[in-house]
Amino acid sequence: MAPTDDPQVSAVEELTEPTGDAAAMAVAPELMAQTLGEYVRAWVAKVRGGDAGALPVIAGLIIISVLFQSLNSKFLTAGNLVNLLIQSAVYMLLAMSEVYVLLLGEIDLSSGFVAGLGGVVMAELMKQGTDWPWWLAVVAGLLVTAAIGALHGTLITRIGLPSFVVTLAGLLGWQGVMLLVLGQGGVVPIGDKVINNITSGQLSVTASWIVMLAIVAVYCARAWLRDSRRRGSGLVAPPVSLTVLRMVGALVAGVVVVLICNTDRGINTPIKGLPWVVLLVLAVLAAWTFLLGRTTFGRYVYAIGGNPEAARRAGVSLPRIRTLCFALASFTAGIAGIVYASRLRSVSTSIDGGTLVLYAVAAAVIGGTSLFGGRGKAANAVLGGLVIGAIDNGMGLQGYSAYVRFIVTALVLLAAVTIDALTRRGRTAR
Repeated sequence: MAPTDDPQVSAVEELTEPTGDAAAMAVAPELMAQTLGEYVRAWVAKVRGGDAGALPVIAGLIIISVLFQSLNSKFLTAGNLVNLLIQSAVYMLLAMSEVYVLLLGEIDLSSGFVAGLGGVVMAELMKQGTDWPWWLAVVAGLLVTAAIGALHGTLITRIGLPSFVVTLAGLLGWQGVMLLVLGQGGVVPIGDKVINNITSGQLSVTASWIVMLAIVAVYCARAWLRDSRRRGSGLVAPPVSLTVLRMVGALVAGVVVVLICNTDRGINTPIKGLPWVVLLVLAVLAAWTFLLGRTTFGRYVYAIGGNPEAARRAGVSLPRIRTLCFALASFTAGIAGIVYASRLRSVSTSIDGGTLVLYAVAAAVIGGTSLFGGRGKAANAVLGGLVIGAIDNGMGLQGYSAYVRFIVTALVLLAAVTIDALTRRGRTAR
């Protein structure tokens, strides 16, 4: 772990990391590699040792794609792949919301209906008679969901109630609030063009290329500067060839995505361009990746999840960090609720928040976030959400019933949890 000037973070590192020879062994061997070949060999050894990282979820995506393409040739068409990205956006956002609490070793069962309530607040404020501007209604909906998360976090951290019980009560209670606001069978249509275009709108072909190149340029600049700064300071950093390879990989991935999105997928009228919702997911991913990976707050979250007692003794305020994590989780769920409402162009009492939260937890765990706390990334949660979306999309193309989708998703989730448990056992043994 890189040195820091923050005394509390340094104390956490001293209490949670081994010292002497053990500390040298604890440094990831692939980071100590000087060449790409050494890095690959160290990475293979790491995978054999049980730390597979995002490899299982990537392998799962490939297997799912090959399977559904063999069953239906439309699965890998440009139109269906773009539709898959739009469908998966809600799962990705909800999975990222779950990452905050799972990193602490906790769980949030209320995120599905909290997301729905965020959409309801927004729609109620924009409907005829209230006529709030769309941006103010969105802010209000997100503030309400963040306040709900803060309430859950306060009950859990200040009173000591189990997160399972508090958020289960939230699942039931916030569903009741939705029914109260909307009425039985109530539906509130959304007529605002900006909100509806979150999922149905797209950039122009030219703008899609410009935005993609700008995003890749920012990523490459940050990656190069970060690794160069670490090498210049004498800190552990990956080899230059790996940094370049990552930059090339980011460019290739961006080009492939834009080529797919710029393919005409319309039926009666041409539809081309990168969907707005993809940019929204990327923006949330970038923000949460920075928050968890590059800030003191993020280090505290991982420290608490890895060893809460050591973090407490180092001076970290566990109640404050935990409460903030629950607030951020519900805030992210609120973003997912707005995307969900945009896709349906309405909100109603038919929102199945129970299924949404199960998919959210499944996506986060499938992506590699540990149920035991202390390990996970927002990027892996996005991949997990894509897996859930791909299963749902592929089953839909095949015309399978809902029970088949649930059974297959359950099997994939069990496989992911098994990998997590085996990885944890392997780390403990080492």
